[in-house]
Amino acid sequence: MFLGLGGAFFRLGLAAPAPKDTPPPGRGTLWSADGRILAGGPLERRRTPQDGLAAPVLGFVGVSGGLEGAERALDGPLQRGEDVTLTLDTRVQGAVEDILAEAVRRTSAQYATAAVLDTHTGELRALASVPGYDPAAWRTAPPERWRNRAALDEYEPGSVLKALIVAALLDAGLTTPETRYDTPMRRQVAGATIGDLVLHPDTLTTREILRYSSNVGMTRLVDGVPAELLRRALANYGLGQPPRIGVPAGDGVLRDAADWSELSQATMAFGQGLTVTTLQLVAAFNVLATDGRYVTPRVLAAAPLQTRPVLRPATAAQMREVLHGVIDEGIRTKAALPGYHVGGKTGTAQVVVGGRYSPDVFSSTFAGFLPAARPRFTVAVMVRGAQREFQGSQLAAPIFRDISGVLFSLYALAPEGADVPEGVRSEP
Repeated sequence: MFLGLGGAFFRLGLAAPAPKDTPPPGRGTLWSADGRILAGGPLERRRTPQDGLAAPVLGFVGVSGGLEGAERALDGPLQRGEDVTLTLDTRVQGAVEDILAEAVRRTSAQYATAAVLDTHTGELRALASVPGYDPAAWRTAPPERWRNRAALDEYEPGSVLKALIVAALLDAGLTTPETRYDTPMRRQVAGATIGDLVLHPDTLTTREILRYSSNVGMTRLVDGVPAELLRRALANYGLGQPPRIGVPAGDGVLRDAADWSELSQATMAFGQGLTVTTLQLVAAFNVLATDGRYVTPRVLAAAPLQTRPVLRPATAAQMREVLHGVIDEGIRTKAALPGYHVGGKTGTAQVVVGGRYSPDVFSSTFAGFLPAARPRFTVAVMVRGAQREFQGSQLAAPIFRDISGVLFSLYALAPEGADVPEGVRSEP
C-alpha cells in the first residue's frame, strides 16, 4: 500500500579537497528535523551528506560565503559557526522528491513542486522542487535548477482556488453548502464565454459546484459580491504577500480590488487572473484544515509558532466536510488510499506563454489535507508542462495520494472506514 522508504533517498557525497594548507574558520552545520546533517564543514570543504536532497532549499556556497538558498539566507549565523536546524524531515523530503521525479519522467513535464505542512505547527516537513541538482557540482547544473521553485515560482492555481473562495463566501453568510444556482454549461460574463468541461445538471448546489468543479457555478457565486470582500479574504489566506520563512519566497500577484472588473472577478473565482506559489497555496489551504486559523509556515525549527484567525471554526469544519465529499464522491481512487479519508481540490490552469494563454502548457495542481476528520498534514502539489495526463485529477491528485501514503506510514496513522482491506483495519 505504501511506497518503500529507505537508503535510496540518502546518497553520500564526496568532500572536495581543501585548497589551503590552513583550514578556514568553521562554518555552522545545517541539520534536518530528524537529526541528519544536510550541509556541514567549512566553506572550502562544505559537504552535503544527503547528496542532492532538498538542494534548492539548501543552496550552495562559494569561496566567501553562501550563494543560494539557506546557505545564503543564513550566511551570517552560519559564518559565525552557529548550527541551524531546518524543519524538513529527510524521510518525507526524499520520498516526495522521488514521487515528483517519477511523475515528471512519466509525463515529460517541465518541473514539479510540492510542500508538506504540519497542520498545527506550520513546520514544513518537505519543500520539494524537481528536477534539482547536486550542490557539490552546482556550477555544472542549469541555473534554473538552483531555484527553490516551491517557494519562488508563481503560477495561476486554477480550480484549486475555488475551495478558498467558497469558504470565504460561507464565512460571510453569502451562501450555504445547499444553496442552489442556475448553472448552464456555458454562460456569458462581460462579453466573454465561461464554460465547463464536466457535464452536470442545469442547477447545482454550492457543494456540487465544487464537486463538478463548475466555472459557471463559481461565477454565479461571486455575482454581486463586493470585490473588496473577496480581495480581503484572499489576502487573509496569505496570497499576494511572501511567507516569511527565513529563505527567499515569492509573493504572487493579487491586484487591488479597485483594479478588478466584472470579468476578472469571475475568472479569479476559478483561479485565473492571480498567481500563487506552492508554499502560499499549502499555507492558504491549511486554514481549512485547522480551526480556521492561518499558521505561518516555518522552515527554521527555532522560528516561533505564529497564527491568526481567518475563518470561523464552524466554517472551516464545514469546508472539511464538503472537501471530503468532493474526493469521496468524485476522484476517491485518484486522491485517496483504500481505508483512508482525505479532503482536497484539484486544479488545471492554462499557462501564459508569450503573453497569451497556451493551448498546450498547463499547471496541474492539488491541495488537500489528511486525515479528513482530524487533519495532521496539509499538502500542495503543482506540475507544470506535462505532455500527458495534465489534468489535475490525472496527475496532481495521484501525487497527493502517494505522498499521503508516505505520511500515513511514517506517522502510523490508522486507517478507518468500510473500505479498509482485510487485515489492515486497526482495533478501536
